[in-house]
Amino acid sequence: MDLLKFEKVIKIKFNNKDLLKQALVHRSYLNENPDFHLKDNERLEFLGDAILEMVVTDYLYSNYPNPEGELTNWRAALVNTKMLAKVAQQLGINEYLFLSRGESKDTGRARNYILANAFEALIGAIYLDQEYKKTQIFIEKQILSQLPEIIKEKLYQDPKSQFQEESQERVGFTPTYEVIKEWGPDHDKQFVVGVYLDKELIAQGQGSSKQEAQEKAAIAALEEKNWN
Repeated sequence: MDLLKFEKVIKIKFNNKDLLKQALVHRSYLNENPDFHLKDNERLEFLGDAILEMVVTDYLYSNYPNPEGELTNWRAALVNTKMLAKVAQQLGINEYLFLSRGESKDTGRARNYILANAFEALIGAIYLDQEYKKTQIFIEKQILSQLPEIIKEKLYQDPKSQFQEESQERVGFTPTYEVIKEWGPDHDKQFVVGVYLDKELIAQGQGSSKQEAQEKAAIAALEEKNWN
C-alpha cells in the first residue's frame, strides 16, 4: 500500500511511517493477520479524540463570544461521527484502511464509525510525529473549515430538536414519537417510528435503532411540513 500518495493528500510528511500506517489499522485486520508488525489504531484514536476536542474547544472559545450552550452544540456538530466520516471520505482514507475481508465489504453505518475512528487515530499519529502546532493546523483546515456552513445552515441542530422548535413555534404542539412496527432478531432489529402532532401522524422513519428511526421521522416531517 502506497502511503506516499496519502501523505501528499493530507500535506504531511511523516518521520515515522509506521505511525501513519498504524492509524489506518482496524482491529479486524489483526484478527486475520496476527503476525502483522503493528498494533491496531485504538490507542491512537483515544489520543486523537482528546486532541481534536481540545483544538476545537480552544478555537471556539477564542473566536466566538457566544453562550456556552451554543458553543457546545457547534462543537458536537464538528466532532460527531457523521462529520468525521465525511471528512475522512473526502481525504480518501477509505482506500488506505487495513480491514478484514468481512469489514472491507461493509459500506454502511459500521464503515462510518471505522472512518471516523481512523480520522481520530490519524490526528493522534500526527500529534506524536509532528507535535501540537501542525496537528492544530491540520484540524483547523479539515474540521474547523466546516464551521461556517454548520452555523449558516443550522446543522448543529439535530432533526428532532429542529422539528420540536418549529412545531412549538408554528402550531403550539410538542411532537411525540411512537414505534409503529419492529422486526428482526435482537442483533439486527429494524424499527418504524411515527412522529405525531397532537394525534395527527405527520411522517414515519425507519432505522436499526429507535433513535435512528425517530431522527429519520423528524427529517421526513420537516420536509412534509416544508419547515426545512
